[in-house]
Amino acid sequence: MQKITLLLFFLLCFACQQIGDVDSQAEGTLNDTTSSKENQYENPDLEKGEGRSDTLTPPIETGDYDPKQIFVRRGELPDLMQPGSRIMPLISAHRGGRDIAGYPENSLEVFQYVTDRIPAMLECDVNISSDGVLHLMHDNSLDRTTTGTGSVQNTTWEKMKNLNLVDDFGQQTAFKIPQLEEVLQWAKGKALLSLDVKRNIPFKNVVDMVEEFGMEDYVVIITYNVNDALTVHRFNPRLMISVSIRNEEEWQRMRTSGLPIDRMVAFTGTRLAPVSLWKTLQAEQIPVILGTLGNLDKQAAAQGDEKTYGGFLDRGADILATDRPLEARQVIDVWKD
Repeated sequence: MQKITLLLFFLLCFACQQIGDVDSQAEGTLNDTTSSKENQYENPDLEKGEGRSDTLTPPIETGDYDPKQIFVRRGELPDLMQPGSRIMPLISAHRGGRDIAGYPENSLEVFQYVTDRIPAMLECDVNISSDGVLHLMHDNSLDRTTTGTGSVQNTTWEKMKNLNLVDDFGQQTAFKIPQLEEVLQWAKGKALLSLDVKRNIPFKNVVDMVEEFGMEDYVVIITYNVNDALTVHRFNPRLMISVSIRNEEEWQRMRTSGLPIDRMVAFTGTRLAPVSLWKTLQAEQIPVILGTLGNLDKQAAAQGDEKTYGGFLDRGADILATDRPLEARQVIDVWKD
């Protein structure tokens, strides 16, 4: 009897040990699964280094997604700027939006107005005060777009920050001149920014601020010659750069410059360049910007938006840089359908 009792005791201990092993294994599997979920945006196929990222930012949850906003995962911008990507064709709103009553150009308020209605890249002008504060202002003078007067770059920020902005119809608003850092903070997760750095402003100052706010994935820097493009690239190889390629000669100059092809966005001018040039650029996965601002926008207003903007899209334009972002976007939406 004593032997039987001892045998049953050993069998019971063995059974308990097996159950413990199963529990431990299940716990380990649960931990592995949790770890996998926490790291599901780790992408081993992306190499660390210039222009690449080892981690992707998780996308916006479906319930929070707003199709009028442009959300960019870390390291994704070069792919998004390729012809045919999920955001193409795209509107680039010149100075953030023009001729909108009550909403001055280069203001946070016009940016919000436009992006409440359409997905867009916002082209804006970076200027500097006499004491080195980067802000948005197209003109060299304060006279047209603010309640102040005089040279922008000869005025302190202390004076400029109290001025009110004036819209394109000459009406004073309650809105203030935005600093670049405000704009960078506002744009993340909402819109792309195309920064037109005005003369006498060091590119380094602008690039440093873009880096400070972690906005490399939302910013394109506009340049007007090969040397400036290479300067920006040296400061930060991750940045996308808008370059002027209006003809074959400019393309060959840029192609052999040493600037990586996958960092180029091609501004092809405010007149229609040859279709062959557009096709050459797109074969290299370089997006084509057509500047409709000015005469081509006036043509659209006179002859019909669908006919004019639709014709540019049929011709192969990837990005329309326009003073009429809302009207041009309506045509894109119809054209895509």
